[in-house]
Amino acid sequence: MNTHEPLYESLDQAAVENAIESLPCPEILERLADFYKVMGDQTRLKILIALEKKELCVSDLCNVIGMSRSAVSHQLKALKAAKLIRSRKDGKAVYYFLDDEHIHSVVKVALTHILEED
Repeated sequence: MNTHEPLYESLDQAAVENAIESLPCPEILERLADFYKVMGDQTRLKILIALEKKELCVSDLCNVIGMSRSAVSHQLKALKAAKLIRSRKDGKAVYYFLDDEHIHSVVKVALTHILEED
């Protein structure tokens, strides 16, 4: 609940109270902001979009993204830490894939929104 005094007189106090009640706690807001920070990088977005269709190994991701193995690995580490991707090992190869359907949905909805005509 709101613990501070209102800054201005509200035109619709019920709507203000409803909006305040819908706000997540500060810890959840921080995690959400961190999620969008990770998603806010073009290279990481390329990786996520590349992984939407099929899992890929680092070498294949390097070819898709056009970056070195170390650069791609650095981005994969950030994506994995944010729980946006997971990996599985098959012999010496490590394959990366989206963590769950939610990640696919977030990227797809955002892309659809960006591509909408005004």
